Amino acid sequence: MTAPALHTRNLVKTFGGFTATDDVSLTLAPGARHALIGPNGAGKTTLVNLLTGVLAPTAGAVFLAGEDVTGLGQHRRVRRGLARTFQINRLFADLTVLESVALAVGERRGVGWRVWSPVGAQGEVLDEAARLIETLRLADVAHRRTRDLAYGRQRLIEIALALAVRPRVLLLDEPAAGVPTRESRALFETLAELPRDMTILLIEHDMDLVFRFAERISVLVSGAVLLEDTPDVVATHPLVREVYLGEATHHA
Repeated sequence: MTAPALHTRNLVKTFGGFTATDDVSLTLAPGARHALIGPNGAGKTTLVNLLTGVLAPTAGAVFLAGEDVTGLGQHRRVRRGLARTFQINRLFADLTVLESVALAVGERRGVGWRVWSPVGAQGEVLDEAARLIETLRLADVAHRRTRDLAYGRQRLIEIALALAVRPRVLLLDEPAAGVPTRESRALFETLAELPRDMTILLIEHDMDLVFRFAERISVLVSGAVLLEDTPDVVATHPLVREVYLGEATHHA
């Protein structure tokens, strides 16, 4: 039996007397397209920080491909195949797209800044970076500086940097935040084409994008999972409508 790509067991995080994550058990099968939604203050960011090793849980455990990684820090989880993007992008503004992605690939390969030296493995690094850029529909801007690109394109570069570590699990933390509607739709069309050997957990406020992308959705309220089901069930569930989606009819 294949182990889940990502699994949490009874995960708890308290800060003093406040419970930010309340007994969360979450299972993502390999290749899953899973979304985590919830109102502001629901504990989504805390949960992601527990998954990635930014925070240590008060109780419970985190498993990656069946391995208990609860005691591992961020970088060791990355090396085991867990990558994350952020709500606010963190890019090298003065580098070109190709330079940025090549640096990330070179870091994974252990060559780092030597990628720009006249000898060594720079050819393979640049080839891999170019393939990633092509996958994310950035080839036409490969030689432009990051700072000169539209915000939606910048978010795609950040995703390319995450993909450069060859993750088995990719956590997308509000990738459409601040991105104009047309750009965000293009961004999600690109995400939908990512290979199925990668599991994706999406944290996003834009419900149109969530319901178009996700195959399963977990609803987090007050640090606990209120419901996990398919988009159709979540969209019509009365408690979800009450606490998050509101009474407006949603068309997926």
